[in-house]
Amino acid sequence: MKIYTRLPEGLRPYFNQELESFQKEISSENNLIAWNHLERAHILGQKYPFAHTLVHWKMLQFGFKIKSRKEILGQIPRLIFGGVKSFVGHIPVGNPGGANVPPLKPFPIENELLEIFKKAGINAI
Repeated sequence: MKIYTRLPEGLRPYFNQELESFQKEISSENNLIAWNHLERAHILGQKYPFAHTLVHWKMLQFGFKIKSRKEILGQIPRLIFGGVKSFVGHIPVGNPGGANVPPLKPFPIENELLEIFKKAGINAI
């Protein structure tokens, strides 16, 4: 069993860029684009407990901002258990992390994100 901890250095700039882009778009009230950046950050960081938990925290905050009961209620268990699942290496690869998708369902990873993993020297799967 592989135990994951912190986001690798090679992946960190891409993860941080997604979070910065999220903040920029949410500040401009571009909620759909902002959400897409959170989903991308989730996919990039979901193997790593701290990054994974941070994204779910931001998704929960987003749920409050847009007053989405579904997102708020969906993020609470993800926030509690997502980091634990990452820590023990049991995550649904490619899952975008929102309450609009099943929490344990894997998804295909878009080519652009696969390239980021490749540049960072990380196996996405």
